[in-house]
Amino acid sequence: MVLTGWLINGVIAFAPVLAMLGTLRALDSFKLVRLNLIFWMLLWGGCSAVASYGASILVLTNLPMDFTVYSRYLAPLIEETLKAAALIWLIRRNRVGFLVDAAILGFALGAGFALVENVYYLANNELNLGVWLVRGFGTAVMHGGVTGVVGIMVITAIDKRQQLTPLVVAPGLLIAAAIHSAFNHFFFMPLVSALIVFWMVPFFMVWIFNKSTQALNEWLEEDFEGDAVLMEQLDSNEFSQTHVGQFLSDLRARCDPMTIVDIFCYIRLYTELSMRAKGLIIMREQGVEPPLPPGLAGQFVELRHLETALGKTAILSLGPLLQSNRRDLWHLKELESEARTTKL
Repeated sequence: MVLTGWLINGVIAFAPVLAMLGTLRALDSFKLVRLNLIFWMLLWGGCSAVASYGASILVLTNLPMDFTVYSRYLAPLIEETLKAAALIWLIRRNRVGFLVDAAILGFALGAGFALVENVYYLANNELNLGVWLVRGFGTAVMHGGVTGVVGIMVITAIDKRQQLTPLVVAPGLLIAAAIHSAFNHFFFMPLVSALIVFWMVPFFMVWIFNKSTQALNEWLEEDFEGDAVLMEQLDSNEFSQTHVGQFLSDLRARCDPMTIVDIFCYIRLYTELSMRAKGLIIMREQGVEPPLPPGLAGQFVELRHLETALGKTAILSLGPLLQSNRRDLWHLKELESEARTTKL
């Protein structure tokens, strides 16, 4: 009987948040977030739960603060900061392209946190079914939802041309901590709070998915067309009259001929890889999984070699010409990582 109760509590503790994470991944028709990255976010979320437990012992041992005050006011800020750290790191490295990516990865972080936290509480066999209904359908889903909010707000700010600074991250963290704190206050009956969270988070995520899909389609259409025009100019018989040709002509007075050649090769290779990456995204959205072309990893090796040879200043100066932005850097890094993994 005890074992049966423990198994029921375990299913309630783990199933809702994992099912919701799987549903979010399934709803992403572009499948931009790879499964291995979701796994690492689950792992980081679990590690942040362990770190949060250590922080709680440290605070409650050394500060004149009871557990209720800590859980309502200080714990939410500590936990949300620890959970979001991995997501901010990914954003900084251009590994998160769109709102939907931030939502899925943020939810995975919160899910990992909740799973480890619930493992700890499962050791307390005195917890009854009502408590587990609140923890499984409310607390666990809340952890995933609020961490997703942090990523969504940071990506939104960056898309408005803001630099990734602590001031950009702080509003998302504070809002997530405030929602977390409100949940811990239990202004409503615990089961009612759990039901509110369990219904509101999916509706919010679906809205984010729709908004992100629209932004992704617009980006693909505009940037693919821009890349195609640039490739056409590079192959044009009247190349010297194009804006790329005029740009290179202006550089001849300041750069040696080999540097001009490297710049031309870089522009062409970057644009070719950019078009290939966008084409793969479009095909995968249609349910087609095309094989990666042979030699793709070698092309990225050549691209990085050219970047080193030209230097950061020169690469930055080419940004307006290539119409390069954060999303371009993101999808090229994703394609490069995939090429290295498959050794093509």
